[in-house]
This record gives sequence, C-alpha cells and structure tokens, in this order.
Amino acid sequence: MVVIKNNRIRNIIKILIPFVLIPAAVVVGVFVFDDRSYAFISLVVALLSVLLFVAGFEKRRTGTGRMAIVTIMVALTVTGRFVPYFKPVVALTVITGIYLGGEAGFLVGAMAAVISNFYFGQGPWTPFQMLAWGMIGLVAGFMGEVLKKGRIPLAVYGFFSGLFFSFVMDVWTVLWYNKTMDWNLYVEALVTAIPFTAIYVISNVFYLMILKKPIGGKLERICLKYRL
Repeated sequence: MVVIKNNRIRNIIKILIPFVLIPAAVVVGVFVFDDRSYAFISLVVALLSVLLFVAGFEKRRTGTGRMAIVTIMVALTVTGRFVPYFKPVVALTVITGIYLGGEAGFLVGAMAAVISNFYFGQGPWTPFQMLAWGMIGLVAGFMGEVLKKGRIPLAVYGFFSGLFFSFVMDVWTVLWYNKTMDWNLYVEALVTAIPFTAIYVISNVFYLMILKKPIGGKLERICLKYRL
C-alpha cells in the first residue's frame, strides 16, 4: 500500500486532482478525442480517483483498513444502482464521504459509476457520471461535521446533490447534441429533465434519511475501533 509522507504534496494532490485534473480530463475527452476514447478517459479518471484516495493515507495500516471498507462501500453503491427508479447511489456516496473522508467519497462515487456501467452501458457519459458522483462524495467529506449534526442539513445536501448531478449530466447532453456549449440548449435540457431531476432529489433525501443512521453508525464505530 503506497503512502505519501509529505503533507504539502498530499494537500496539493487533494486540490489538484478533483478540481483541475479530473475536470480537465473530462473536457479533453469531449473536445480533443471527440468522445471516441471514452474508455481511456474513464480509466484516467478512475486512476486519478485512486491517487486522490491514496493522498488521504497517513499511515500504511490505516490506509489498508480504509481501502477495505471503501471496497465494501463501492460494492454496496454499485448494487444500489440496480434498484429501480429510486436509487441509493448518491446517499451511499455521501455517507462514505461523511464518515470516511472526501477522498473516499470521491472514489466510491467515481468507481460506482464506471463499474455499474459495465452492465448499464459504457459511453461518453461515464466520465461525467464519475465526476458528478465523485464531487458529491468529496464535498460531503468537507461538510462531514455539519452533515452529522442533523437531518435538515443532510436533507438539504441531498436536495442540492440531485440538482448538481442533473446540471453536470445536462452539460454532457448539450455537448453530445450540439458538439459545443450552447446555453439556450442547456436551459432547455434542464427544463426537459425536471421529472428525472425530481426523482434524483427525492431519492437522495429519502435514502439519506433512512440509511445515514444504520450505515453511518457502523462506519463510525469501525473508524473508532480501528483508529481509521
């Protein structure tokens, strides 16, 4: 298990990967490769997500323990995508971010997208899903202490996570249809997607309300017991 010892380098990686390198990879995939190499872009995003996760390791032992738990959370999140209509993908990603850290949340969201799409279908939309779900998990980690305090902050975050996912995916919709960004088409895409966005929002809030205590409580106890 690789551990990055230098705190300065770790902090740079934590900022550079999610906010610069991964968005740049997604954009390059659209405008440079013209969606023909989406598998390669998805692989790049996956590898960067793993590197971001590794940057959160302080010790080899705790890093290995976190990896084992995150692997389980990825499996649960992938399985959750098979739930019809109301899917707990975002809820599980958010809970991971809250209790295991933003880097873990990003990895779970990104890997859940690319792994589940081996069944649902890989395509140029996959890197956008990886970015959207990953960022939702990352920000949940940043806001972990706030989201632990009560149901209202959690519900608000679930609500805006649904909007964010729709906003990101509709960027891909416009680029796929128009090949360039057209803000009028983007607004139309957002309006057209309102029924689906409503499902995202409701399912996020619903699953966060019912899963946060049982799953989050178990993750918290595991982290305390094994000092993760």
